[in-house]
Amino acid sequence: MSVDIATPFPLINIAQQFAHHGIVMSVNPLGSGNINSTFLVKVRPAAIGLASSTTPAKFVLQRINAQVFRQPRLVIQNMVVLSEHLKAQGASLDRRWEIPTILPTQSGENYWRDSTGEYWRAISFIENAQTLETVQSLAHAEEVGSGLAMFHSLISTLDPNDLADTLEGFHITPNYLADYQRSHSKAKDLKFKDLKAKDLTNATHLDPITEIEQRQYCSNFIAQRQSWAHVLEDAKASGQLQLRPIHGDPKINNILIGQNGQAVSLIDLDTLKPGLIHYDIGDCLRSGCNRLGEETEDWQNVVFDIDLAKAILRGYLSLASDFLTEPDYDYLYDSIRLLAFELGLRFFTDYLAGDIYFKVKHRRHNLTRALVQFKLAESIEQQADQLKGIIQELRANT
Repeated sequence: MSVDIATPFPLINIAQQFAHHGIVMSVNPLGSGNINSTFLVKVRPAAIGLASSTTPAKFVLQRINAQVFRQPRLVIQNMVVLSEHLKAQGASLDRRWEIPTILPTQSGENYWRDSTGEYWRAISFIENAQTLETVQSLAHAEEVGSGLAMFHSLISTLDPNDLADTLEGFHITPNYLADYQRSHSKAKDLKFKDLKAKDLTNATHLDPITEIEQRQYCSNFIAQRQSWAHVLEDAKASGQLQLRPIHGDPKINNILIGQNGQAVSLIDLDTLKPGLIHYDIGDCLRSGCNRLGEETEDWQNVVFDIDLAKAILRGYLSLASDFLTEPDYDYLYDSIRLLAFELGLRFFTDYLAGDIYFKVKHRRHNLTRALVQFKLAESIEQQADQLKGIIQELRANT
């Protein structure tokens, strides 16, 4: 037997808790998530001919970030509720579609806690599928929309009261606005008191806009839109929009694409909870219509691609007529605009607070991320009439 020499032995020991009749061969980092630590586990059967339905040759191992998800047990329980609902529903599609499921430990639990109290879980691995950081084509974009609609359709009959709200306040833009205002006030005289002289003297032709100027751009952008940030929450409060089960984070790299080019799964179910489906729709288009991706450093050239938006919406709306209401259609444009603004607000707030939520690679990482989202929101606003026209056209044809 040989073990991947790059694998820390503690990780192998943790993964082994979920391997009922197999030997863990390797545990390697998987994906590029900003919250949890995720690994791909490869298992060899303990003996020829000995197999277990609960121990596949590959599975995903995750350490749940308890600083973000304060109640990891409820995060895991939501996935169990989803699996049981889909099994009871017995829904059959005329195409491949898989939902990741929780794999039990050797003792039959849905998670394992290590000696430091961290929560670990194992999830089924979706074979013969890939994640893509950006949309590759119009056909890919349409599949992204179709994938989200299939997921929404399958969970539309799940009572949102059966799901725990594992991230209270998640996607509630007015709450993020309040967090920003607190962080902005504290940051004025503390973190950035020495930046002005430093930035102005070190600015180069490669970085003509200083950090001070970037911060001011973000602050001004937020100030000009803060009264509008309540749009979806106001619609919910007035009864126009209703709480439903949502994915919570259906960005492009969470929609798996199979070898035939079709969407086959929606992964990363940590944020599954009651919410507005507009959060999902807006977030999907926010991530899908930025060809440069949300991690680009070239934030000044970020634009919202209207052709990709039309393709995603076409894929989504072609399958969504059974569960969308008339008011749902009316707020589609607002959701697209709002979610880009909201994520920029969250990135900028985290930057001001000292990078306590999102993983960063350098000190200005969250600032750059915020600039990307604000430029995207600005581009959406500039194409408002086109977007609204596309929505109306597709609405009339479904």
